[in-house]
Amino acid sequence: MAGRTAGARRAEILRAAAGLFAARGFHGVSIDDLGKAVGTSGPALYRHFPGKDALLGAMLLEVSERLAADGRQRAEACGDPHRALDELLRGHIRFALTEPALITVHDRELGNVAEPDRRRIRRLQRGYVEQWVGVLARLRPDADPPTLRAAVHAAFGLLNSTPHSAQQLDPEPMAELLLSMGRAALLAES
Repeated sequence: MAGRTAGARRAEILRAAAGLFAARGFHGVSIDDLGKAVGTSGPALYRHFPGKDALLGAMLLEVSERLAADGRQRAEACGDPHRALDELLRGHIRFALTEPALITVHDRELGNVAEPDRRRIRRLQRGYVEQWVGVLARLRPDADPPTLRAAVHAAFGLLNSTPHSAQQLDPEPMAELLLSMGRAALLAES
């Protein structure tokens, strides 16, 4: 029970930190601000993380690991590449619509993550991209890997724009719009 409680508390801290870092930037948030956001003192957070830098690293590592695992599961679960692509898109869209603060923090703050963690995050991200490239290669066998990688990155730009655009529509129509746009972008011929 204590492990679950500590894990839940850690997740609460990471969620609150994502919101604060997205709103004010990593350097605009103090450890006391983080503590206050979760109803404790700033120094009490040191029971969960050695410091604010470690908290940021843990946040971006966790989301990168989660996306990589989810992408791998989705890509491998479908024999049909069209279904696999739709599953990858749906998974990423769900993430983008439910966790826009993490997208903002990643875009702005990855440079503030300590080098060993930053390398791990980048490695996980490259693996996630390659899962998409593997599915796309089955759908576009004439396209070379660099072209497919560029298409995946461009599609991520579209999907990850949700912190700026998602408020315009309710979540369900926004998800459907992103799905059709993502599919069209990824399957477009060069």
